[in-house]
Amino acid sequence: MRQGKVFYKDHFAGVITETNDGEYVFQYDDHYVKDYPDEFITFTMPVANRPYIDKRLHPFFEGLIPEGWLLDIASAHWKINKNDRMGLLLACCQDCIGAVSIKPKTEGDGE
Repeated sequence: MRQGKVFYKDHFAGVITETNDGEYVFQYDDHYVKDYPDEFITFTMPVANRPYIDKRLHPFFEGLIPEGWLLDIASAHWKINKNDRMGLLLACCQDCIGAVSIKPKTEGDGE
């Protein structure tokens, strides 16, 4: 299971998880839901206390991953298969253009 901490405008917004069963789950943080109820990361995932679960990486997160020649460079640099979408998300999206960033979550992270 791999996880990434999702930040929106420098606020911890929630966690994206790739489960061992190959599902993708995004869950807003309870504090974020309470403090920023109108600041959703995408229109298709409004701020809520429920998880967003899918068999594929949600299109919003997919859209953060580089494409074309930049994907080729990222894949070669980090030695990540281009089909490993979660690996690419965690490696390439820590400092994205825009309001959302994803930081790999490790054991012991207190967020």
